[in-house]
Formats: sequence, C-alpha cells, structure tokens
Amino acid sequence: MRRSLSIAGAIALFALLTTIGTLREVWAAPDQAAVDYTKILPVDLVKDTPKGKLANPYKDTDENVVAQGQTLFRNYSCSGCHGGTGGGGMCPALTNDIWVYGGDDDTLFRLVTLGSDELQKRGYARIGRENVVGPMPPFGAIVKSADDLWKILAFVRSHYSGDPAYKFGAPAEPAAPH
Repeated sequence: MRRSLSIAGAIALFALLTTIGTLREVWAAPDQAAVDYTKILPVDLVKDTPKGKLANPYKDTDENVVAQGQTLFRNYSCSGCHGGTGGGGMCPALTNDIWVYGGDDDTLFRLVTLGSDELQKRGYARIGRENVVGPMPPFGAIVKSADDLWKILAFVRSHYSGDPAYKFGAPAEPAAPH
C-alpha cells in the first residue's frame, strides 16, 4: 500500500531538512559568533584566526553601522590619506574596483591591521595597481577593537562605486568543465 505524505508531514519534513541544513552550515563555519569583537584587538583576531576565515559581521546596507563606521574612519585618521569618504587622496581610493591585495573581508582586515609591508611578508602579493600608491601603515594596535575595524570596513564598502561584480574582490573563476 502506497502512502502519500500529508501536508502536516511535508511541513515537518521541510522543517527537519531546514534545521539539518542550518546545523551543517554552523558546524562547517568557524566559530566567529563566539568572539566578542568589542573586546579583541585587531592584531589578536588576526593572530588567532586562520587565513581566509575572517568575515565582517556587519552589512554595508546597515545605516547605523555605516554611520558609526564613518565616524570611526574619520577618528582614526583614515580620511587623512584616503579622503573623507574613501575616494582617495594622497593614498589610493577605497571606493573603486581596484583591490591592490584583494577585496575580500579577510584580506582587507589583515591589510589594515598589519600594514602592507607585513602583509607582503606573510605571502600576499599586489594583484592590482593604483595611480597613487603608498605603503599602508599597520593600524592593528591603534584601532581599539576588531568591532571598530569591521564597522570601518562596512563604511568603506557602502561607498563602493566600481563594477558590482568586484565589490568583494575579483569574482570567483567558473569551474572548468570536466
């Protein structure tokens, strides 16, 4: 005898599969949720997190976070080199689609924290070129918390004006056909 799935059964099955999918994502992801970004210096977060695992907890569409990031961008004197909204000055623009070392969250966080010289010593290479080029000094011991730096990076992303496909760095290459 063949039994069909009732609506209630289908809903329960969907809820179960959704829960399993969510648990799989949690188990596969690094436990960044346990980190209190307000209580950790950027240098310590970089030291304690494997390369490629840093991800901004904030969205550049959150107006409150972007406003806080703008204040921090100015308070930490980022605007002195990169311009008031990151459009450039004596150092590169932060709003276009040229990412000198890469545009992903992890690379940007490490670049600001470590500075360009230390980033290069850790194996990063310049992949983009700007007309205005200067070394990025390390700000990891100056910025008082990783939370402040994430908000600054959310502010910077909110002013991105380049090709949308490059907002978070170069798009992933399509997989080669097998």
